[in-house]
Amino acid sequence: MTEQIVEYIAAPLGDGTGGGAQAPLAGPETAGSETVAAEVRAITERARRASRRMAGANRAWKDRGLRAIAAALLGSQERILAANARDVAAGGENGTSAAMLDRLTLSPQRIQGLADALEKLATLPDPVGNVVRGQTLPNGLRMRQINVPMGVVAAIYEARPNVTVDIAGLALKSGNAVILRGGTAAGHTNGALLDILRDALDSVKLPSDAVQSVDKYGREGANLLMKARGQVDVLIPRGGRELIQTVVRNAAVPVIETGEGNVHIFIDASAKEEMCVDILLNAKTQRPSVCNTVETLLVHRDSPVAPAVLKALADAGVRLHVDGRIAPLVPAGAVSFPATDEDWATEYMDLDLAVKMVDSLPEAIAHIRTWSTGHTEAILTNDLANAERFIAEIDSAAVIVNASTRFTDGGELGLGAEVGISTQKLHARGPMGLTELTTTKWIVQGEGQIRA
Repeated sequence: MTEQIVEYIAAPLGDGTGGGAQAPLAGPETAGSETVAAEVRAITERARRASRRMAGANRAWKDRGLRAIAAALLGSQERILAANARDVAAGGENGTSAAMLDRLTLSPQRIQGLADALEKLATLPDPVGNVVRGQTLPNGLRMRQINVPMGVVAAIYEARPNVTVDIAGLALKSGNAVILRGGTAAGHTNGALLDILRDALDSVKLPSDAVQSVDKYGREGANLLMKARGQVDVLIPRGGRELIQTVVRNAAVPVIETGEGNVHIFIDASAKEEMCVDILLNAKTQRPSVCNTVETLLVHRDSPVAPAVLKALADAGVRLHVDGRIAPLVPAGAVSFPATDEDWATEYMDLDLAVKMVDSLPEAIAHIRTWSTGHTEAILTNDLANAERFIAEIDSAAVIVNASTRFTDGGELGLGAEVGISTQKLHARGPMGLTELTTTKWIVQGEGQIRA
């Protein structure tokens, strides 16, 4: 675990970050381990009670809660931005990377986006009670498998205050309670958001304990949350590789692995220049700090578009990490470096891009299989057979043909907000929306049948 992640998990939040509407909690500087364990246990027990009430809430009631939160965010914009400015300023003083600062920063436009996502979520069908399958068996038993809430969902994430709102909204719509650990870097922002969320739920008579936080307890709270088997039904980490792997290695509760995106785009020999330039600029420069941003570009040796693509990227401020065959095509004045294996393995989350020339589609596929994190891969091509082979042979959560990798996103794919992008294969894969926060229950109805 790196020092940065140790600090992230370990450091307690400062004043004013705990969500004042929660029951009073003692800070780690005054509470012994037994006290902290008891308080976190109390949080999980309140969450369990709240989850039972949420499971019984109908769609109209839950949608009122989502719309109340959306209105409260817009009505509390000045408070949120003031808290966020404190976090951003502290991050700048502490040498936080530009990518992390971008994730940390809220603006009126981003707050509006959060509110819009909640409004969109309120228009989506309620997954709870959806019949996955059903039939009447030969013996007359009537069988149904239906979606039901997970129960208590926990989330541990880095400097992403938007996640506080996204996960809370999705958890509420799917009938769950949520416990959050949002990290020190966004402490003031998350504290303000937590108060706003809880007050909005209370205003529509939904349980405010459906949204709680263990932020006041720093590393100890995070560790207790990871170990709360039987109290927490599922834990979702969102952030960089170190955070995710730390949670996966140490958690005793079920974990859905999300996030790390070493994303590739392959330009086939048949791809057209204008499309390639537009897609690469969007996939790399629109918001380089997020997990669906392209990190490695593979170019077929017979493609004529590399010079134009590299120039457009360089003009946009992208720093190019290139192999020996691409180096002669780098335009004058571009910032470039010789690529190493470290570059093929790196999720930059910044305006950096690794670029390699390949001799064939099979070589591109082999490179992706070697270095991919299983998030998103794309092919740009005018050859249907190559597109179909790429789809068939690439084993990632999302495979894209002739479009930007930025579309691997719950909102863009019609799911409303998202909890994260799952890169594992059990339970959920790809963007996790409402249905992915439910499990199933079997209902069997009979008229006195017994098994022979």
